[in-house]
Order: sequence, then C-alpha cells, then structure tokens
Amino acid sequence: MTASPVNAASIFSALDEAPMTWRHYAYWLAASGGALLDGFSVSGLGVALPLLKRDFPISPLFVGLIGSALVLGAVAGSALGGIGADRFGRKRVFIADMAIIALACFIGAAAPNARLILLSQFLLGVGVGIDFPTSGAYVSELMPRASRNRMTVATISLQSVGMAAAALAGLAILKLRPSTEDWRLLFGAGGAIALLFLAARIWAPESARWLVAKGRIGEAAALLKRLSTEFGEKPMDLRAEGVALANARPNATPVRQDVGYSTLFRQAYRARTMLVSLPWMLMDVATYGVGLFTPVILGAMHLGAADAGSIAADFADAEGSAIVDAFLIIGFVASLWAVPRFGRITMQVAGFSGMGLGMLLLLFAAMSDNGANAHLAFVIGGFMLFNFAMNAGPNATTFTLAPTLFPTAIRASASGFAAASAKVGATFGTFVVPQLQAGWGLTGVVALMVAVSVAGLMTTAGLAHAVNEEGVLEE
Repeated sequence: MTASPVNAASIFSALDEAPMTWRHYAYWLAASGGALLDGFSVSGLGVALPLLKRDFPISPLFVGLIGSALVLGAVAGSALGGIGADRFGRKRVFIADMAIIALACFIGAAAPNARLILLSQFLLGVGVGIDFPTSGAYVSELMPRASRNRMTVATISLQSVGMAAAALAGLAILKLRPSTEDWRLLFGAGGAIALLFLAARIWAPESARWLVAKGRIGEAAALLKRLSTEFGEKPMDLRAEGVALANARPNATPVRQDVGYSTLFRQAYRARTMLVSLPWMLMDVATYGVGLFTPVILGAMHLGAADAGSIAADFADAEGSAIVDAFLIIGFVASLWAVPRFGRITMQVAGFSGMGLGMLLLLFAAMSDNGANAHLAFVIGGFMLFNFAMNAGPNATTFTLAPTLFPTAIRASASGFAAASAKVGATFGTFVVPQLQAGWGLTGVVALMVAVSVAGLMTTAGLAHAVNEEGVLEE
C-alpha cells in the first residue's frame, strides 16, 4: 500500500538527500545487532561443539542436527519476518526478534541436556531469521542515498565482527578457566549482548518509508523533522523536507498494492528474485559449512597438539580459528570501500572467485601425499583467502541486493524470501559437512566448498542484468 505520489516523493527525496550524521550511525547500530549475533552464534557454536561432545554423549548425526537447527530456524524466521515487517512495521518486528534471540541464548546457557541445546539453537535461528529481512529493509530505508550501499554492507559485515568476537571470547574463556562446561559462558554472553541491542531498538524510530507505504504521511513527515533535530544538530535545509511537511496529512488514504510472495515471481520481479536468492543460497552452503566447522576442520588437520589434553587441543583449534577469522574483519573493512566503489555485481563475482581459489588451496593440502600438516601455508592461506573474499564480496553483496531491488510494500518480504533461501543452503551445509567429514574425510568437505563457490559465480554472472543503479532504492 502507498500514499499520494507527491507527498511520498517529497519525503523520499528528503530522506535520500539528508546529511549523514551520528544519529544515522546510532540507528544503524541498533538495527544491525541481529547480524552481529548471528556471527557470534555461528562461531561460538563452532568453538562450543567439541566441548559439548565431551559434556554430553552426542553422535555425529546429532552434532549435525544442532548445527542445522540454527539455520533451519532461520528459514522459518526469515519467511515469517519479511511478511511481518511489511505488515506490522520494521520496529515492532525487530524488537520481537531480539527478545527471541536473548531468550534462546539463555535457554542454551542453562540447558541440562543436548535436547534443550537443540531447541535453543532452533529458537535462536528463528530470531536471527526474522531479523535479516527486517534490519536490511530498515537500514536501506533510513540511510541517505550516498551512504546506502556502504551502510547496508556494514550491517551484514557485523556478522564477521560477531564471529571474530566469539572466537576471541572462546579463547579467553578456555585460557582463563578451562572446563568442558565453558560453552555455557559463550551462550550466556550472546544473551547479554542481545539484551543490550533490545534496549537500543526500543529507542529507535519506525521507518519513515514504511509509514508512507501505509498511508501515514503525517507521522512520516513528523519523524523526518525529528530525525534532523533530535540530537541538537541544525535542522536540514532541504526544500524537499519543507514540501513534505507542508503537504503532509495525518492519515492519507492509502492505495492498495499487490503484496506477498506470489508478487516476487511475476515477470517484473522474477529475474530480481532469482538474483537475490540463488547466489545467497549457494554462498551460505560455504559460509556456514566453513564458519561453523572451522575449529573441527583445523582439528582434523592436526593443528592442535597431538599429545596435549583435550581442553588444550580445543584451545589450539580455537586459536587457529581466531587467526583465520581475523580475515573476516579485513574482508569486512575492504567491502565498505570496494562495494560502493566497484559495484555489487563486480564484487560478488570477484568474491566467489576468491572463495573458490581459497578452497582449492585447502583441497591441494588435503589431497597431498604428505598430508595437510606438511602444507600448513596452504591450509592457513586457503582459509584466509576464503574468509577475505567471502566478506569483501558475496557475504556483503547478497544482503544488500534485495532491500534495494524491490519497492517498500514488498521490500522486507523479498528480503525474507532471499534470506530463507540462503538459510536452506546453510542448513544443507551445516548438516552435510559433518557427514562428509565422517564419510569422505576432509577432501569431501573442501570439494563441496569449491563446487558451490563456482556455482555462485556463474549464477551471479548469468543474472547480472537484473540489478539496478548503485545507491538507488526502488519505491
């Protein structure tokens, strides 16, 4: 649903041309907490899994189920969250999803058995899944045009900050108080972070573009003025804002628009829907497969001390994971510059290429007659290249495409469908990786990552014609 084109266009123009202030950064940070907690949860679970297997009698199949529960919950959450954010508003939904994330983390921290761990991971996935389309839509709608790509990329890149933070937290916990129950502290830390973001989101405003789409022009115009003065800055000197305020009506009569997932597959949006969903699904097979099981893969390559105790070995594997995860941060920094500079499609193709090459280096080490441990430079180098290319390219770009390629009325729904598709791929990756490791060894795991990276590159290139101008938001 949308309102009068004149009033809507005036408000949209004022939002697009607004100066970037620290107020925008504050709202961006509040909206981006779900991405940070997603990364923290994935990496933290990777550190916790070896400890869980010693604390509870867990089979390889159940390990796969625990990893899959996180992303399987995200499938349901993404599908529901996108529709909910379009119907009930961005703010209401991202407050609810952060409350779910906090609850899930605390359930996991107090879990007396593996079954409750499984339940907590599913609930955590639901919360994260709801957050993805909601936060993507909110950030893209709030940011000025000149900063839109950069800040939307920054949102998903906080996933890497969370992954690195969890790896460092795991290192600190294992070093300061080595115990097989240290995983409880990791889960509890996630819950504490979620409570902080929940408080910040209660303070954040609703999206002005969503208000316009619901015909609430007066509220949107009032919010626009508040955004320019709330923290004491000089109000924006924009003619568009003046027009918006002068023409605003408290309750403009909305015009009905077709919404829902069926709209995404109509001719006007079909290619865009494929572009935002298929490459993201392929990337998440690799992202979650490698990210969740990096300590496990490093352990399989005997990077831990063979004669050390179990906690010391876990510490060595977590230490190796923290080293390679540092390149997630480097990739995140690079994406903030590279995506706005070279464009989303260029960086997505380049990133998939780098991911495939990194896994080829790892595959060479795994298939070597001397064993992976004899080619440590290829092992570490492959992980570093993979993590860097992933974050500099498709891990940033796939998140940014859906919020900008679809109009406000179906923006979150399109983002939800894309995120749900991605989490289907992630579910496959997290469930299949431990099975491949048990059945085919490290070679099967790495060969899968090479294949999906190449497939992501080819799919992106084939659907590149559907992308719009950089920085433009479809209305």
